[in-house]
Amino acid sequence: MEKLQHLKEEALQAIESCETLSQLQEKRVLYLGKKGPIQDVMKMMKDLPPEQRPSFGASVNEIKSAIAALIEEKKARLEEIEMNQRLEKEKIDITLEGYQPTIGNVHPLTLVQQELEDLFIGLGYTVAEGPEVELDFYNFERANIPQGHPARDMQDTFYINKEVLLRTHTTAIQTRQLEKHAPNPIKVICPGKVYRRDDDDATHSHQFTQMEGLVVAKDIKLSDLKGTLEFMANKMFGEGRKIRFRPSYFQFTEPSVEVDVSCHICNGKGCPVCKGTGWIEVLGAGMVHPNVLEMAGYDSTQMSGFAFGVGVERVAMLKYGIDDIRHFYTNDVRFLKMFKRFD
Repeated sequence: MEKLQHLKEEALQAIESCETLSQLQEKRVLYLGKKGPIQDVMKMMKDLPPEQRPSFGASVNEIKSAIAALIEEKKARLEEIEMNQRLEKEKIDITLEGYQPTIGNVHPLTLVQQELEDLFIGLGYTVAEGPEVELDFYNFERANIPQGHPARDMQDTFYINKEVLLRTHTTAIQTRQLEKHAPNPIKVICPGKVYRRDDDDATHSHQFTQMEGLVVAKDIKLSDLKGTLEFMANKMFGEGRKIRFRPSYFQFTEPSVEVDVSCHICNGKGCPVCKGTGWIEVLGAGMVHPNVLEMAGYDSTQMSGFAFGVGVERVAMLKYGIDDIRHFYTNDVRFLKMFKRFD
């Protein structure tokens, strides 16, 4: 009994001195476990006279109950202390301003492409897409660029093999669309990436984005093309823009024109942006070449059409006053943040 009393006092003192829940758990295992000192004392019961065993067993149970009760009490206190410490550590001052979450924004090229798409969809065009890894047949042959033409030079085109290449223009989408819809009228825009073997500098890139437009129907005239492009210029660069055609040459259009728009900075008076001319070159266009129509399955004596191709980077640079095309591809967050929309 003296040993039991000593164990009780020792256990109560040890439990009271615990500072963490893990320490308390160790004491629980030590004093209430099957291999603890109290169990060792219990083994002495067999040596006691039978009449003393009941009172001895009762005393052991009383001591174990006292130890268990103190452990539960100490546990409750330690849990409260631990919770208060955690609350203090993780305390949030709800009076402070919240952090502004970092949200990505639409890339400027995507903004311009979407604006162009919305513009032409409003005019009744549909958006057509095609493969970036293209067949020579659709990229060149159907665009009236036969074998041996300078545009096929290896310095201009990324060839995968003799018949497969990375498309050099989205005209390849147009030739596919012509074949798909012939001999019916067609009115599509064809946006997408194109690739050319070029040295990257402030105004050139080996990869860039084009958007070409194509209309084929009866009695389509060059004046229809001019009206369409004038509408586009006013929407993209501000009301009051004028355009002019200059003779040019493209393999898939005849006649072909280079299209200039009156400078939106100086309103045609002359400034550094337009190099004093009052005009800025924006795209190439023309009437669809009869050979292109015939190869696709159209009767060029009954149907005519116009086509135009605009560089999305070119429009974005003019629209936003960007002086280096490489800004679009270097992923500088400071540059991209300037185009954040809140809609």
